[in-house]
Amino acid sequence: MSDRLSSTFAALADPTRRAILARLALGETSVLKLAEPFDMSLPAVSKHLKVLERAGLITRTRDAQMRPCRIDARALKEADEWLEEYRRLWEERLDRLDDYLRVLQAQDQDKQDTDDQPRKPHKQRKREKHRGTKK
Repeated sequence: MSDRLSSTFAALADPTRRAILARLALGETSVLKLAEPFDMSLPAVSKHLKVLERAGLITRTRDAQMRPCRIDARALKEADEWLEEYRRLWEERLDRLDDYLRVLQAQDQDKQDTDDQPRKPHKQRKREKHRGTKK
């Protein structure tokens, strides 16, 4: 995993940071507005924002006294592309497993169909085998 990808996943590992990203997905907003729903100090929220910024998930600009934050989708796109490789791999494996299970089910159904046919009693089969004639 690349360093940027590692920092992206590390930043996404925290539920507070994921909630911040979810809010920023709605549009740019201030640090104060981002901090409102959380039961933590402004410096604690700021630390979360720094982690997100270092991971390349958000950008912060200066607008007079306000420091608006916005989501930067490039890091998320890189993580999504990395995950997509594994998604395809597992979908192919699960498709092959599904095909194999269908074969097993068909074989099981064939066996059940054969078992459902009336069979001769064991003693009669044994006598016919002994005589060398099968009916």
